[in-house]
Amino acid sequence: MSFVQIIVIGCGKVGSKLANVLSREGHDVVVVENEGENFLGLDRDFNGVTISGVPIDQDVLRHAGIETADALAAVTPDDNVNIVVCQIAKEIFKVPTVVARIYNPAREHVFHEFGLETVCPTNMTVSAIHTRILKTPAPEEEEEI
Repeated sequence: MSFVQIIVIGCGKVGSKLANVLSREGHDVVVVENEGENFLGLDRDFNGVTISGVPIDQDVLRHAGIETADALAAVTPDDNVNIVVCQIAKEIFKVPTVVARIYNPAREHVFHEFGLETVCPTNMTVSAIHTRILKTPAPEEEEEI
């Protein structure tokens, strides 16, 4: 599927890598980051747009093109920022595809109650290590960490 516009919230290791990959694939990418120096993680040939600003500010999101965005990925290191940005994108601006990275697996159910898609690196890492150690997939578990 080819998106017209994808907004990436956060330009740390994950955000910059995601933005670089999407840009190389030819997607229109806008990266919103509160800390401008984090844009240094983008490739020299990154052909998207960078916006410095608070990602939960609706004016910043409008400047990023949220009103016409096809997708938004919130990948800041702050679960609270990610959930607020995703809620704004989904409920106010009706962005069709919204995905959030969350660190705390105990919060995953909150995101799901709001109908948000999530990626939890903690759960993914535990599962991958479990599989490599025991050579079997990790059981599904809803344990609070």
